[in-house]
Amino acid sequence: MTRRAYLAGNWKMHLDRGSIAEFCEATSAFPSGEGAPRVGLFPPAVYLAETAAALRGSEIVVGAQTARPEDHGAFTGEVAMRMVRDVGATAVIVGHSERRHVFGETDADVRARVDAALALGLEVVLCVGETLDERERDETATVVLRQLDAGLSGIDGATVAEAVTVAYEPVWAIGTGRTASPGQAQEVHALVRARLAETHGEDVAAHTIIQYGGSVKPGNIAELLACPDVDGALVGGASLDPASFAAIVAAGVA
Repeated sequence: MTRRAYLAGNWKMHLDRGSIAEFCEATSAFPSGEGAPRVGLFPPAVYLAETAAALRGSEIVVGAQTARPEDHGAFTGEVAMRMVRDVGATAVIVGHSERRHVFGETDADVRARVDAALALGLEVVLCVGETLDERERDETATVVLRQLDAGLSGIDGATVAEAVTVAYEPVWAIGTGRTASPGQAQEVHALVRARLAETHGEDVAAHTIIQYGGSVKPGNIAELLACPDVDGALVGGASLDPASFAAIVAAGVA
């Protein structure tokens, strides 16, 4: 089946109020309508409300880069899922490699966030991926499938197909300039889709969007999207410039 491409920009701890306002204005030139890809933007938390307000009425998804699963509590500096929804955002990235490896989030932490987000009607971008050491030890499949199962096991198939995007992000290719070859990306994406077929059924697997993340640029996005199981991208550095990201979005036009 044909899945609509989903191209999302993760701005991490970059940009400021002025540059975000300019970026939101520039999105008016992005492709829209039939054949256009789905687009998502994930700004820093302090700019989430104004990004959501600036893009309200557009088709662009606005989401948080992370959030706590608790409804409220003594978590200084943190943001709750309900707060993400309250300011008008509709999605959240969960389990990004930087959250796992820099901030120490475990598979259990990631699952708690998945459950909390889905319970509030937020879409989830669930990130999975192996480190360089794990790849060199031939543990890619073991790591990726463990993270996938921990994040989605037991969740209703319809919910997965409708509200979860899986993002495969090889940790060794994030911000390093190294990119998984199209063949490497396709191999892992096919592995993820096959596992979803086993755990949630063929129909769910066929409908679930699987993005690639890891040094995606205008120069390599087309060959990545040409892979049968690569349905989009979670873009870091190349999403910070409207022209660069627009070129990536244009590559997703069906």
